[in-house]
Amino acid sequence: MTQTTPPKNTLPSPLRCLTGALIAGTMSIAMYTLTSKIATTFATKPMIQKTNMAVNIATAVRTLVVGSTALGTAICGIIAIGLVGLAIQVAFSKQKSDAIS
Repeated sequence: MTQTTPPKNTLPSPLRCLTGALIAGTMSIAMYTLTSKIATTFATKPMIQKTNMAVNIATAVRTLVVGSTALGTAICGIIAIGLVGLAIQVAFSKQKSDAIS
């Protein structure tokens, strides 16, 4: 049985980085829209509980839901920005290595 190992230190192509950034950016925009709609829905619907403990639990759940979607939005946005930066870095490093060779 032969084993083939991929060469080490291979960089992705700039097109591949930009495709990933486009996907992550689209996900970030979709998550932002979802976060905005969830927050608006929670703000417009009052809580109708009579006990103080139920109101505290409902408030905590609402905060966790909005916070979780906001965290997903931020993560996808940061990934998109990082992939665009990687595409720029890879493009310039390939140009530099082509000029040296």
